[in-house]
Amino acid sequence: MNISDMITPSVKNIPPSGIRRFFDLVNEMKDAISLSIGEPDFITPWTVREAGIHSLEKGYTHYSPNAGFIELRKEICNYLKRKYSLEYNPKNQVIVTVGGSEGIDIALRTLVTKGDEVIIPQPSFVSYKPCTVFTGATPVIVNLRHEDEFRLTPELLESAITERTKALILPFPNNPTGAIMTRKDLEGIVEVLKDKNIIVISDEIYSELTYNGKHVSIANFPEMKDKTILINGFSKAFAMTGWRLGYVCGHPELIEAMYKVHQFAIMCSPTTAQYAAIEALRNADADVERMVREYNRRRKVLLKGFREARLECFEALGAFYLFPSIKSTGMTSTEFCEKLLIEEKVAVVPGDAFGECGEGFVRVCYSRSMDDIVEAVNRIKRFVKRNKK
Repeated sequence: MNISDMITPSVKNIPPSGIRRFFDLVNEMKDAISLSIGEPDFITPWTVREAGIHSLEKGYTHYSPNAGFIELRKEICNYLKRKYSLEYNPKNQVIVTVGGSEGIDIALRTLVTKGDEVIIPQPSFVSYKPCTVFTGATPVIVNLRHEDEFRLTPELLESAITERTKALILPFPNNPTGAIMTRKDLEGIVEVLKDKNIIVISDEIYSELTYNGKHVSIANFPEMKDKTILINGFSKAFAMTGWRLGYVCGHPELIEAMYKVHQFAIMCSPTTAQYAAIEALRNADADVERMVREYNRRRKVLLKGFREARLECFEALGAFYLFPSIKSTGMTSTEFCEKLLIEEKVAVVPGDAFGECGEGFVRVCYSRSMDDIVEAVNRIKRFVKRNKK
């Protein structure tokens, strides 16, 4: 038996993540600085860790309800109302998931199948397209543009919609570009979608990480509330990546359907992480604000460094990424990243790892210490000066 023949084409033909390659390479290099992985360098706030520890000491090590502890679901609803003026019922409009990634997966598996189309703006998170392919649906890629600061425009969206369109993934604040969608930007998107039978999967995992005003969700628009599946979680804002906890919110019928997939595929999220998350939502606002201030400080230093190196870079106002153009060097994104790593021991990620339209750009993550960022900027400046045509 040829084992390879037993693997489905949809899995076999998906390439591995372009992010991990550079992460693995940098771990083998002494004195290397990695600006490649989108993970906070902060430790989970102590009170949150303490809540997790306390739950273990008390022996709270059993399964939770499938949808997550009701106490946590209530706190999620309180948090969304307090932060973003969004109202959900904790009993039938929230599922606690294993990270935001599970939320993306179960939303797509609930909504689409062979013959359906899912609109995916790119550059964007590497999981959207594979998760769509795994359902049998067809990804329809919308290439975002540098001149629009990688925002989704009504014109681009309208041009991608067909009679087979079932869902739109809305990935803002954006990984890898750091782009955001303001209320005015979203108004145009709502105008396109309000009378169409299209569900929006709104990935808002970076909602706390904005640097010029508060994040606005497309679910804030009354005509879109019932047609939006909101995905968020604890990894980025609360520095809880290893706890693997997220959540989905939406219309009761959508949540009930996603609950079936979650129930049979995952059953429930980690119990210890749920107790920690309750504490995070109740008492970690000051910690989040402190981390956001520091990210913003690093963002400004890195942006200034790219501009001094004469690499074109728009001012990204969300997440913890910048997406500078490296076209002036004459190198491809992969060539630039490989050469920068070899010559200066700085790891960044090729832009085309996030979609073909990311070619000519690189993703640079500023979730590292200021000392590392300052040193990385000096190395990048030196590298560009030596290699720019």
